Amino acid sequence: MKGVTVFLRFKKLELPTPDQALPGRSLEMPVAATHTVLGTPLTGPWPAGYETAVFGMGCFWGAEKIFWQIPGVYSTSVGYAGGSTPNPTYEETCSGRTGHAEVVQVVYDPAKVSYETLLKAFWENHDPTQGMRQGNDQGTQYRSTIYTTTDAQLKTAQASLAAFQPVVTAANRGTITTEIAPLTRYYFAEDYHQQYLSDAKNPYGYCNHGPNGMTCPIGIAKTAA
Repeated sequence: MKGVTVFLRFKKLELPTPDQALPGRSLEMPVAATHTVLGTPLTGPWPAGYETAVFGMGCFWGAEKIFWQIPGVYSTSVGYAGGSTPNPTYEETCSGRTGHAEVVQVVYDPAKVSYETLLKAFWENHDPTQGMRQGNDQGTQYRSTIYTTTDAQLKTAQASLAAFQPVVTAANRGTITTEIAPLTRYYFAEDYHQQYLSDAKNPYGYCNHGPNGMTCPIGIAKTAA
């Protein structure tokens, strides 16, 4: 379990209302300019025609590593989304009082990798039925989420959930609890969280992600050569 989780058993597992959320701050979190692994920009600007997708799969360390290894992905970063507190800190997010989930922002070239491929990696590398937790990590920030940046992404994400639910049911895993909604705002996490599981930082660090034994039956677009 992550180091700053010793008090998780005492945390509320309900999202705060905007009035209950911490006030946050106006200053954005400073992060490095370059992706530790891919060598691409971490905060943009992105090449013309590239798209962004945002996923929450529990602890964002392992989730980010899954996506930066997919061919066609240009850049990844970790941050917070889905809540009310502007520019939250990690500790604030872990308190359960921001409403945010730990998420990965994925920048990709749709000519080389489809959004469906990213969704397939999302569904197959965590358990989307666990509500406000993922494995031993408990709290609202660990919920399963898909935040979309286009109408097409929203429709595709919703369709992928509908396609995956029968597989999950057949595996006796219950009902998918994944939140799917348009992205309102993405906030970068602290720099030490970015590419946390890279060889340059923590190659043997904590990760609770990997194949969950279920295959999502969604269409996979052909990738460019």
